[in-house]
Amino acid sequence: MGNVKPERKVYLDYFATTPVLPEVLEAMLPYFREIYGNPQSMHAWGDEAREAIEKAREQVAVLIGSSVEEIVFTSSGSEANNLAIKGLAQGLVAKGKHIIVSAIEHFSVLHAARTLEKAGFELTVVPVDKYGLVDPNEIAQNIRKDTILVSIMHANGEVGTIQPIAEIGKIARNAEVLFHTDAVASTGNIPLDVNKLGVDALSLAGNQFYGPKGSGALWVRKKVRLVPLMDGGVQENGRRPGTENVAAIVGMGKAAELAAKDMPSRISKFSQLRDRLIKGLPAAIDHTILTGHPTQRLPNHASFCIEFIEGEAMLLMLNIQGIAVSSGSACTSKALKASHVLIAMGIPHEIAQGSLLFSIGVDNNEADIDYVLEKLPPIVERLRQMSPLYAKFLKEKRG
Repeated sequence: MGNVKPERKVYLDYFATTPVLPEVLEAMLPYFREIYGNPQSMHAWGDEAREAIEKAREQVAVLIGSSVEEIVFTSSGSEANNLAIKGLAQGLVAKGKHIIVSAIEHFSVLHAARTLEKAGFELTVVPVDKYGLVDPNEIAQNIRKDTILVSIMHANGEVGTIQPIAEIGKIARNAEVLFHTDAVASTGNIPLDVNKLGVDALSLAGNQFYGPKGSGALWVRKKVRLVPLMDGGVQENGRRPGTENVAAIVGMGKAAELAAKDMPSRISKFSQLRDRLIKGLPAAIDHTILTGHPTQRLPNHASFCIEFIEGEAMLLMLNIQGIAVSSGSACTSKALKASHVLIAMGIPHEIAQGSLLFSIGVDNNEADIDYVLEKLPPIVERLRQMSPLYAKFLKEKRG
């Protein structure tokens, strides 16, 4: 069975990672062999590499509406989140030790905050509603005199919900509390401007908008102190030491430039495909629940819980049909346990086990969505026939 070629290959897992665009690869290639100098070196080879990094810094800054000097390059969105949570908190330890995050943050935020908690900081985890939305009033009510940092993600990569960041930003600013947002899922996918959002720090990752893996950045507002996680180098103005990955930085810069230019057309295309899936899947499969906010969500994102079966089984059978999707986030899909995001939204454990996430990208079209709508229903039917939960449901339904 494993040797049978699928009728079609459909990649709908763009939130796990995106392919590098041809223009991005073309921009990167010279920096592996032709322009290979160390950006810190004081000669022509170093000058070329340094100039390439600064051009990329400007391209990223334009994408998020920031000043060039406020961009700190990292190796990933997870590193950017760690640098933000730990670096900002350590810089304000004289003022207080209280931090606020939401229950649905990425583990690179939640675990970083827990690490600080073990080191003597205090942590408040605010809840979300059934759509995965944070209530700004929850933030306001939990801010104390010793609160130094709030971190709420811009959009959730697992359920697609976009948070009211600008409203939360006003609350944090009025309380004179630093505000960080994990914008890994949203940067390059929807328009954002750091000043309109009212944040003090923002994390992003190049491989979420068709740049290379191993590229990320943290934007930090001017005059905000950031304590580096690592010691031993002067790179990134002393905020992130280590010889720069010039090719990856150049690639992320080019990808940012393309994202800024192509965003309107991408949003139009992606949202049509998303809505086709959101309308078609529950119609084709009964007991299918859309997760996340029905309208206040990312344009390239559709997520569901399909009752009575496990997401992992669906992933395996979809893969045989040439379809790539996720169950939960890429960082939790191997854990074989219910997503902390779905549980925080009040979805019962047994239903959360049946989660599927479809993330749409530049290579997708209507035929891809229709292929999923053709192949997934018989997979679900087959799995439900083997499900004791479904058998119990049918027995209770018959009375």
